[in-house]
Amino acid sequence: MTSAPGDPETLYVVERGGAIRIVRAGKIAGTFLDIHSIVKSGGEQGLLSMAFSPHYESNHLFYVSYTDVHGNSRIARYTASQGVGVRSSGRILLALHQPYPNHNGGQLQFDKRGYLYIGFGDGGSGGDPNQNAQNMHARLGKLLRAKEKTPGHSWKIVGLGLRNPWRFSFDPANDNLWIGDVGQNTFEEVDFRAAAKLDKLANYGWSRYEGYSVFDSSHRYAKAGHKVKPVIVYSHAHGCSISGGYVYRGAAVRAARGRYFYGDYCQGTIWSFRVGKHGRASAAAVSGNVPSLSSFGVDGHGELYAVSLGGTLYKLR
Repeated sequence: MTSAPGDPETLYVVERGGAIRIVRAGKIAGTFLDIHSIVKSGGEQGLLSMAFSPHYESNHLFYVSYTDVHGNSRIARYTASQGVGVRSSGRILLALHQPYPNHNGGQLQFDKRGYLYIGFGDGGSGGDPNQNAQNMHARLGKLLRAKEKTPGHSWKIVGLGLRNPWRFSFDPANDNLWIGDVGQNTFEEVDFRAAAKLDKLANYGWSRYEGYSVFDSSHRYAKAGHKVKPVIVYSHAHGCSISGGYVYRGAAVRAARGRYFYGDYCQGTIWSFRVGKHGRASAAAVSGNVPSLSSFGVDGHGELYAVSLGGTLYKLR
């Protein structure tokens, strides 16, 4: 779920099946884009994310991430006209073969400088059998950034060692990066990268490490990149699949300002902790529950929402 620059009251909700719904005042007000005929949907595949250009008010461009009918990842640019996306305007900017139907990642986000990022999982199956995450010649298991502020076909690896960075975000106050990386059988993790270090390659450890623990000592651990450990880890006694969220900078709930919210798909538990200059600055506290929690989003006022695969949109109050 997201909002468009210049229109803080309207919400845009991505549906896995291939549609983007327009929501106003808590009700579906229309369809912004429907590309279900070119999307393979089910499990971890589908229409996975969208992001509006920071200059959307003038250029009317937006970007989508989806699984095509052959099961491969696609990043495409579209143009909007008269308040809706023009289906025929789609242009593929990045195509990536997916060897398995899981760990597609798919989150799109712009940082404050205007660069577009995309997160990809390690290719799927389990245990990174092809050891993609630590392979700098593969784009799987990576965080990529467009090389130009007008995204084209050139992308740079800025993070490796990710298993499935299903949801990541930038703190609107300082551009710090927060990643919820889905674990294997034991641990889920939240990773942090300060804005000042975004231009330097980071290695988040998978598949040598899962959380703080060695996962497979026989797997390569690339020399490339600064080694980054999670700021928080939780075991599968408390869930099984993390959905990364956002640092809350809204005005509606003063006590929540400056806290990072994240949750677990399996249990529906939402936690939050206070953030600081170097990452997490407090213990995590339970902050709610949303059944089948799949994602988070913020509106144009910085207010926080949670998205459920059950079809309900929740707002922090």
